Amino acid sequence: MAKKAGTPGTSLVIVESPTKARTLSKFLGPGFTIEASIGHIRDLPESAKEVPKQYRQEEWRHLGVNVHDNFRPIYVIPRQKAKQVRRLKEMLKKAQQLYLATDEDREGEAISWHLCEVLQPKVPVHRLVFHEITQEAVLEALKHPRQIDQALVRAQETRRIVDRLYGYELSPLLWRKIGPRLSAGRVQSVAIRLIVERERQRMAFVPATYWDLLGLFAKQTGETLQAPLVAVEGRRLPTSRDFDPNTGQLKDPGLLLLDESAARALAERLRQGTAVVRSVEEKPYISRPYPPFTTSTLQQEANRKFGFTARRTMQAAQNLYESGYITYMRTDSTSLAAVAVEAARQEIMALFGAEYLAPEVRVYPTRVKNAQEAHEAIRPAGHPFEHPDKLRGQLGPDEEKLYELIWRRTLACQMADARGRTVTISIQLEDALFEVSGRIIDFPGYLRAYIEEPDEPQEAGPEEKRLPSIAVGETLRVESLEPKSHSTQPPPRYSEATLTRELERRGIGRPSTYATIIDTILARDYVFKRGSALVPTWTAFAVVQLLEQHFPELVDYDFTAEMEDELDAISRGELEHLDYLRRFYFGGHHPGLKPQIEQKAAEIDPRDVGRIYIGQAPGPDNGPIYVRVGRYGPFLEHGNRRASVPEKMAPDELTVAVAMQLLEQSQNGGQLLGTCPQTGKPVYLKTGRFGPYIQRGTDEDPSVQKTSLLRSMKPGEVTLELALQLLNLPRQLGLHPDTGQPVIVQSGRFGPFVKCGDQTRSLPEHLSPLQITLQEALELLAQPKSSRRQTPLSKEPLKVFDVSPVTGQPVVLMVGRYGPYVTDGQTNASLPRDMSPEELTFQQALELLAHRAAQPKRRRFARKSHSASTSESASQTDTPTPPTQTQ
Repeated sequence: MAKKAGTPGTSLVIVESPTKARTLSKFLGPGFTIEASIGHIRDLPESAKEVPKQYRQEEWRHLGVNVHDNFRPIYVIPRQKAKQVRRLKEMLKKAQQLYLATDEDREGEAISWHLCEVLQPKVPVHRLVFHEITQEAVLEALKHPRQIDQALVRAQETRRIVDRLYGYELSPLLWRKIGPRLSAGRVQSVAIRLIVERERQRMAFVPATYWDLLGLFAKQTGETLQAPLVAVEGRRLPTSRDFDPNTGQLKDPGLLLLDESAARALAERLRQGTAVVRSVEEKPYISRPYPPFTTSTLQQEANRKFGFTARRTMQAAQNLYESGYITYMRTDSTSLAAVAVEAARQEIMALFGAEYLAPEVRVYPTRVKNAQEAHEAIRPAGHPFEHPDKLRGQLGPDEEKLYELIWRRTLACQMADARGRTVTISIQLEDALFEVSGRIIDFPGYLRAYIEEPDEPQEAGPEEKRLPSIAVGETLRVESLEPKSHSTQPPPRYSEATLTRELERRGIGRPSTYATIIDTILARDYVFKRGSALVPTWTAFAVVQLLEQHFPELVDYDFTAEMEDELDAISRGELEHLDYLRRFYFGGHHPGLKPQIEQKAAEIDPRDVGRIYIGQAPGPDNGPIYVRVGRYGPFLEHGNRRASVPEKMAPDELTVAVAMQLLEQSQNGGQLLGTCPQTGKPVYLKTGRFGPYIQRGTDEDPSVQKTSLLRSMKPGEVTLELALQLLNLPRQLGLHPDTGQPVIVQSGRFGPFVKCGDQTRSLPEHLSPLQITLQEALELLAQPKSSRRQTPLSKEPLKVFDVSPVTGQPVVLMVGRYGPYVTDGQTNASLPRDMSPEELTFQQALELLAHRAAQPKRRRFARKSHSASTSESASQTDTPTPPTQTQ
């Protein structure tokens, strides 16, 4: 075990996380003290209040980068990191050597450099780099330490500065021209454009319908096979790919397009004919295994197989890496170390036998120039590999799934090819031709270990299908001919997996940042999820429209990919970083960011960029229909008419017909259901920003009453009687027999519930607030509350993490009145809605607390000790030595 903190005469080893520190302590002897920095210890200021006083009058202060002094960054130590920095300085005073064992990529190199800059060590400094946290790898790194790689540091810092300039210069423009809380980003904005362009394709899509026949044929032995119709009189029938998606018309007019009546007439004509096997074609095929995982392919496959988000995949992968189970998880490389290849091949021999082993070692060339930053693919750590079955119960559920996925992919990449045959049978029935194909696997090869999932069903090849043995010229009996209707489909929206794949294919961004990008565009309401699909909002349309019209280069796919290549060239020492920054910001061969923004700020009309054209209204009032992005959400505009757009309506669902319906409902006060017999007021069914609702009275009525539909209700099912029942909520069911208090049922923000005194219970799905009886309500009130509602503040925590570097108290996960939250004894931070408490890591908890602590606090009485700590930590700022000056 490592020595306790503060033991004299030790070597201090600094890593990023407590988990990594615990794993390292298993391998290092008593002469080492291991401590975590808890990520980056300093960064550019996030807001004006973090900018040191001496810079607050500078014109560039909002950037945190002195653009007039060689783009010199101003680094500050965040308040929540001050205590940990002091702790590291105290520990360093008692150490004889300093080992910086942060991750091997650019971020890890930058963390090590920042540690040196802040700690100013007087003892020898060594940089430790290992690709896996195993005893062999760690001890080997100790034998061969190196110096901090200044090229990698420059590359990381340049990326950070470019992203800061891009975001902090463009985002304020979006606030002024479109709306608050918006942000722009070098990769983020391009990702949004991809999603918006796909939605535009869906909006322009014109569906087409076509018919064919599905024949069922039988041999004399009784065996049957199904085959679809493919041609009549030598004319091929179309498939979905034969239609123009923007017109719904056939690309080739020579194809035979059947409608329903023609298909049924053809079936009737052919039903009495004789079917003969015209041909049987058999072609061999070979399927080769996929390369081992990179960051991007791991994210994609975990999304396809398990439905994991990119963030969830990276959390589980980081836990596995820091616990010593897999190699480093941020990599573009598909290479494997010789020892890993040997371990995989030995495991294949033991588990599957010699015939499943590839005859020669498979080598997968890496296509990414900078893959040397993490020189190996993601694989199980060590050798021999740990079998997944041996780790059952030792890992979390996500980590178990991900480890087995990585283990299987690593084995599969060194296994033999899968071999089989594709069989195509053609059947002639009069002048009609039917065809069916099937795939027969003769030798599964690597498929015994691993099968990759397709992104979309249409990407899958022919299914494995055992067709009956059949001979050319054989006569078949026609069992049935069934007319089948087909419709073309719009291009699918991006999922996290397909967006990641597309960004990587275009060379935009780096896979290690994709999880953060997706998190950001979801958090900023540029997209929302419908199942696994990423649906853009109208705000995303407005932002992309502004950037395309006024800053086309900044969202150009090729230009962004070239930027990525140039930033990589800086890390390899092939490009001077200051020249690049000057060209990007002030201009050179292309207009610079700063002059472009200064020129465009006055030119951009908010009324134009915040207006998206939908189409022309039909009839005599045929003017253009627009969606406008306003302060309170998107709304429709047609001449002088306005109407709200439902919040979760996808843009491709807002057709001209739907828009006209919303406009008419808004103009007419919604759909009139009837008149309330008690009040004499009209009752309307309306659609607002948050969906359909019932309204009793006109908009001008000061006592107008509104209520939302229940979640299970559809607007088309709402009658006057049902609307009046909804308006009658809350309603009293009776008195409680024990307390004499009224029992009331009502509908709230989180759904319907019953209430008696201070006791409330949510209604289960099978009970409706319109039909629940007093007896059912009493039975519900007699049951204990759910844990989310009833848990007192003094309950046991769900999780207890390590000690907070800020407060010195354990970080715990609790459940409160408003849901799960983390606390370090001083700051409470709620978990985002899409973050599962079971998946929360210590590092995430610290990030949530840090973000909450940085936000303005409500007026309240603070303890003296907290005020003193805040005052002291807030004063720590630093202007670094530029990374170009080697030490």
